[in-house]
Amino acid sequence: MKLSIPDMALVVLVGASGSGKSTFAHNHFKSTQVLSSDYFRGLVADDENDQTASGPAFEALHFVAEKRMAAGKVTVIDATNVQRSSRGQLVALAKKHHVLPVAIVLDMPESLCVERNAARPDRDFGAHVIRRHRNELRKSLRGLEKEGFKRVYVMRTPEEVEAAQIEIEPLMNDRRSETGPFDVIGDVHGCRAELEELLEKLGYVLDRDAEGRPVGAAHPSGRRAVFVGDLVDRGPDTPGVLRLVMGMVDAGNALCVCGNHEQKLVRALRGRNVRISHGLEESLEQLAAESDDFRKRAEVFCGGLIAHYVLDEGKLVVSHAGLPENYHGRASSAVRSFALYGDTTGETDEYGLPVRYPWAQDYRGRAMVLYGHTPTPVAEWINGTMCLDTGCVFGGRLTALRYPEREVVSVAAHKVWYEPVKPLVSPTAQRDPDVLDLTDVTGRRIVETEHHGRVSVREEQAAAALEVMSRFAVDPRWLLYLPPTMSPVATSHLPDVLEHPAEAFSGYRAEGVESVVCEEKHMGSRAVVLVCRDSGASRFGIDGGGAVYTRTGRSFFDPDLTEQLLERVRTACAGLWEELNTDWLLFDAELMPWSAKASGLITQQYAPVGAASSAALTASLDALNSAADRGIDVGALLASTRSRAANADGYRSAYRRYCWPVDGLDGVRLAPFQLLAAEGRSFATSPHSWHLAIADRLVAADASLFAPTKRLYVDTTSEESVAEGIAWWEEMTGAGGEGMVVKPAANLVRGPKWLVQPGMKVRGREYLRIIYGPDYTEPQHLKRLKQRSLGRKRSLAGREYALGLEALDRVARGEPLWRVHECVFAVLALESEPVDPRL
Repeated sequence: MKLSIPDMALVVLVGASGSGKSTFAHNHFKSTQVLSSDYFRGLVADDENDQTASGPAFEALHFVAEKRMAAGKVTVIDATNVQRSSRGQLVALAKKHHVLPVAIVLDMPESLCVERNAARPDRDFGAHVIRRHRNELRKSLRGLEKEGFKRVYVMRTPEEVEAAQIEIEPLMNDRRSETGPFDVIGDVHGCRAELEELLEKLGYVLDRDAEGRPVGAAHPSGRRAVFVGDLVDRGPDTPGVLRLVMGMVDAGNALCVCGNHEQKLVRALRGRNVRISHGLEESLEQLAAESDDFRKRAEVFCGGLIAHYVLDEGKLVVSHAGLPENYHGRASSAVRSFALYGDTTGETDEYGLPVRYPWAQDYRGRAMVLYGHTPTPVAEWINGTMCLDTGCVFGGRLTALRYPEREVVSVAAHKVWYEPVKPLVSPTAQRDPDVLDLTDVTGRRIVETEHHGRVSVREEQAAAALEVMSRFAVDPRWLLYLPPTMSPVATSHLPDVLEHPAEAFSGYRAEGVESVVCEEKHMGSRAVVLVCRDSGASRFGIDGGGAVYTRTGRSFFDPDLTEQLLERVRTACAGLWEELNTDWLLFDAELMPWSAKASGLITQQYAPVGAASSAALTASLDALNSAADRGIDVGALLASTRSRAANADGYRSAYRRYCWPVDGLDGVRLAPFQLLAAEGRSFATSPHSWHLAIADRLVAADASLFAPTKRLYVDTTSEESVAEGIAWWEEMTGAGGEGMVVKPAANLVRGPKWLVQPGMKVRGREYLRIIYGPDYTEPQHLKRLKQRSLGRKRSLAGREYALGLEALDRVARGEPLWRVHECVFAVLALESEPVDPRL
């Protein structure tokens, strides 16, 4: 006897005491899946048979059951469950979490139950209890399905129990093992000619019958189409669309979810009392001209469509009207209703149509959700979701999204086949795209990124970022990007240095990165430069030529000086505007001197330390030298003090290299090293050679403003090339340079799970005195510092990098400001994470 249990089900064991429920659960389910009422009585009362503890025991059991169902785990309830009221609570929990309740009934003979209980020394109740249990069970057997159980299995003999086999079967919507690639197609609504055209544009080869009618289609590369439902009604050829799609599904070349129009058509074909409206009359009239066999086939096909699919390891969800995350992969009437009809506010608009709740604006799920149902003028991304119904039947377009490429492909409607009741409205039109809402960034937030999955922002981090953003940052319309923090290289094993390029080369080699570029590290302040060709009013809705801001979004200069700097950048970019077909450019750069931004830090921290150490150690040396001249043995102390004095001199020299006077823009240098984005494009996948070539062009155009970035390419698999890279670093840092940044030459590189670190800084021995203090090179200090932990810093760098890429991608796709700002704000919020600031 096979007992098929849907995945994620709530399994309720039903039977009198002594019927063998616990033994059955132990034999067929994992111990972690089984929640026993006896066990929970023991937890709350230290006695599994204490019936007075049943109330709190079941409260605890239900709590754990809810947590398991919320996580999508099969959950087994081992209790008598012979009373309808106790089962009703469990069915309600299953419905709440949209899992299927299954009843497994062990209806064993009364004598057997009495015999088993008598053999247990911990059971002291009599046969009358067993008799009551069985009487209650018998009253319930016929009504279990009406109570809400989707499957009911009844076993009446020990032999049936012994022969039973549990089989966990995936839900019909579970297609996680199917990874694509897919072409997800929006609402067709009987537009057969446009569907043929779209399929051919996507590369499918149509198969036709003897009458020339399309009866299927296949892609030479093995791609599969996924239809979001509403194949029928309104358009000129519902039978033709069904014939084509049914052929594709039957051949395994397509999947299709149910739309609300298929649901209604099936009811009409089955003779149910339905209102013939919204295009159903066209479908029935067209199907009436088809054979009985075809109509029956269409009825069976449409009636067998499920509400949604979960595809590609849970990364893609397709349904007709969309689906919030807590419904993904679930099975209940509520899930199906939402998938087919969406959610409404209960109101009607001026056209008499229901006002739909904009669920996509609140969506923060991991999966991409593709859907249709509500026609829009164009397909737009909203929080990782896209509506693909672009109103083909209303004279719009028939649209598909190529997955995983995220490429939108569409064809124009051949004509207006059906007059819309109201004009098509963009889903983002319900909110001003340039208006920021406080609720977008306050509280605990989860930002979904393409390259790092979900990135969480804690409430206290958001509060800290809000303080900075609201009081000090430039206008958020300029803030398209904030640069990520950068992780240092792994701690060196060499005795006298803390950081060394050998670790960077070996680290990237271990990640499978063979070619890296070593870039000179300029000691300045990280700067983001957004420069517009003319005014930013048309693109960004704000007057001005752009912005130059810090890692925390603060402007470097006053408005007049900022515009002077931008004008020189704008002039140097001559040629790039036409070449990249853009009116604005976004650069990642270093602005020098360091003192231009950090003057307060220098005068209040570094200079006082240098001055105090110089004065104190000079006096100490004078005293110790005098003592030595008098014959006092102070050799060890004198040597130590001389070393510390040399360290102090090195400390002052280190920070002084990066300070020089500026007057207006005189003395200011800008070292660009990456062009981040332009209109409609992010350049994260362009190799660093391309970015540095653009930087070289700017240097050539204005050498007094732009500073060149020295670079060296290294093959991490070649000992000779690695040695050359190490020698280059030693020469550069020996001459007083800060160090270098080692980056994958290809730029964006994906590792086995997440992105490879975009860069690792390798700072010079003398420069690190600024960071760790004058005496950090003393053996006792260096030994302690070598115990530093980099895990948290590297994690932070990876998350901020992914958020920055996500912001640039959203800018490139033309998403509204609040969508871009969500990522930018999250980078700033993560900056308050407790990480050693010296790393």
